Amino acid sequence: MENLEPKPKIAFSDRLRIWFKWFLDPTAAFFNRIGLTPNTMTLMGLAGNFVAAYFVATGRMSTGGLIMLITTPFDALDGQMARLRGDASDWGAFVDSVTDRYTELAILGALSYYFSTTGDWLSAVVTFAAAAGTVLVSYVKARAEAVGFTDKVGLLTRVERYLVLGPLLLFNRPIWAVWFIAIFANFTALQRIFFVRKQAHARKNAPPDDSGSQQ
Repeated sequence: MENLEPKPKIAFSDRLRIWFKWFLDPTAAFFNRIGLTPNTMTLMGLAGNFVAAYFVATGRMSTGGLIMLITTPFDALDGQMARLRGDASDWGAFVDSVTDRYTELAILGALSYYFSTTGDWLSAVVTFAAAAGTVLVSYVKARAEAVGFTDKVGLLTRVERYLVLGPLLLFNRPIWAVWFIAIFANFTALQRIFFVRKQAHARKNAPPDDSGSQQ
């Protein structure tokens, strides 16, 4: 039976891994050789982002943005290291995904704290909306996959959010960052919801597969 469900496009993060394979493979191999493990890289990235969050919370946006830009790429290296070791596992992917949420929420939580302490309550509320959007983007994908759908589509996935948040913090434009993420992360969550809806309708309306009923 022909598959009538819509096909997702290749995610931007997957494209980046292909484009930068020339850099990621030798760098990951180097860290493997010196004895670091993928989980160590994951924890280093998490710790670095918590340090970045401290600087953001205290108003030192450029410093926080710089630290974030330096440490977040560890997220790409941990997976590459595991693949080169032949050690990639569902547990590792799970830990990596959960850690990603902590790192994003640490930065956004720091921004919310900063805006609250400076009396900018509108930006604090927008930051909450940005945090909600980032969680929903991942949650919708996880729930979709749990019931048998694919859901890697969307305008503002993890990599794009990093490419928005890090540079805008570096250039001391945190308000631009939270507004952009608040709007487009929630838009991405809606994109994923409607993509799952299309798959569900295609599956429901597909003709029954009776190819095995006749010999």
